[in-house]
Amino acid sequence: MGAGWSSDEEREPLLGPGLGPGPGAARRSREAAAAATLPAAGPGPGRVYGRRWLVLLLFSLLAFAQGLVWNTWGPIQNSARQAYGFSSWDIALLVLWGPIGFLPCFAFMWLLDKRGLRVTVLLTSFLMVLGTGLRCIPISDLMLKRRLIHGGQMLNGLAGPTVMNAPPFLSTTWFSADERATATAIASMLSYLGGACAFLVGPLLVPAPNGTSPLLAAESSRAHIKDSIETVLYAEFGVVCLIFSATLAYFPPRPPLPPSVAAASQRLSYRRSFCRLLSNLRFLMIALAYAIPLGVFAGWSGVLDLILTPVHVSQVDAGWIGFWSIVGGCVVGIAMARFADFIRGMLKLILLLLFSGATLSSTWFTLTCLNSITHLPLTTVTLYASCILLGVFLNSSVPIFFELFVETVYPVPEGITCGVVTFLSNMFMGVLLFFLTFYHTELSWFNWCLPGSCLLSLLLILCFRESYDRLYLDVVVSV
Repeated sequence: MGAGWSSDEEREPLLGPGLGPGPGAARRSREAAAAATLPAAGPGPGRVYGRRWLVLLLFSLLAFAQGLVWNTWGPIQNSARQAYGFSSWDIALLVLWGPIGFLPCFAFMWLLDKRGLRVTVLLTSFLMVLGTGLRCIPISDLMLKRRLIHGGQMLNGLAGPTVMNAPPFLSTTWFSADERATATAIASMLSYLGGACAFLVGPLLVPAPNGTSPLLAAESSRAHIKDSIETVLYAEFGVVCLIFSATLAYFPPRPPLPPSVAAASQRLSYRRSFCRLLSNLRFLMIALAYAIPLGVFAGWSGVLDLILTPVHVSQVDAGWIGFWSIVGGCVVGIAMARFADFIRGMLKLILLLLFSGATLSSTWFTLTCLNSITHLPLTTVTLYASCILLGVFLNSSVPIFFELFVETVYPVPEGITCGVVTFLSNMFMGVLLFFLTFYHTELSWFNWCLPGSCLLSLLLILCFRESYDRLYLDVVVSV
């Protein structure tokens, strides 16, 4: 699991003859799936501690804050333009710092694998403290203030790799086999929920600019908007400082005893892990099934207000659609993960159901926007329903994908596995957002990318051959 349970030499070999991935992996996966449906034969060899929920809470709060800080500027971009003189490129770059922060992703993966959870989380939260603090420095020079804000967003973006990659590592380290998917879902979904809450916090606390006011009134309005934005920045800085203080006071790297056989088992080295991942065609297949539709959806969500403008949907309504799609995805994702914990060995089936729904929802939305050709009813209800369903199906698939990634390439460490796929997804999203910055006048073609990417992912999942080597250890070997 981590360096504290095995030396570097011990990490090189696998579990031993007949237990590691090999020719019998498919057979063991079927045994694990079958055994997972049977009643438990008795207490497992590991032990779980009540403090695991406190560790999960602290990490989830950190993920929530990172998502909230990342999405600070999108919902209040018009107010930010007036208060700080941001250009369209500035607003786009403030969002792009999220995927750009994944460029050093592999360094955080190495740190998580070699130094464990506590060191990585403390470094991540410290970067967030620095980032949110930079944005709060009181400077009258708007040019310098904009640079400080960009620097703060960049540091917060560097926290993204840990927030997105560590949930499966945390769940394996602290939780038993029948709680892992749920813990992964909670830890990974809270970052999305933080981004969704920014749609509420910003517009509620920061007034929108009024372009029709006289000059003196406009100057007074600008000062009021700037004060409101700074109030939000100070509040976010305070929240991040509290979370950092809590993790510094108590965030153990691992429990005294591992909670399962898989948690105590040996892992591949950093170099061998990458060789295993890049040579595993099944992993590459399922990684693309995750990265392509989630990257397209993230880029599409970022310009949702522009996409809905031709069909006369306001920016406020577009924000509410984005909010409820993320919140619904978080709720359904946690519920699906809990279901996966009860009925183990069904991850592929769950993903097939979710992406079938995503394909139908995205097709419904795209055809509705072409109502002049399809004659489908174009109403607020149909747009809300199709967009929210699409967000629910796609966002809720994230923790299920994470668990399937880990099962597919076990004994590759969880942080490295999820780091590679989230890096691919964020790079794909970054390229799309960069492209849309220059070609945003005509976006109807972008709607067709959604059903196309969802259908491609559905076909890849359908052809994917699942395996559950980690589950085999916990369910079969421990009996």
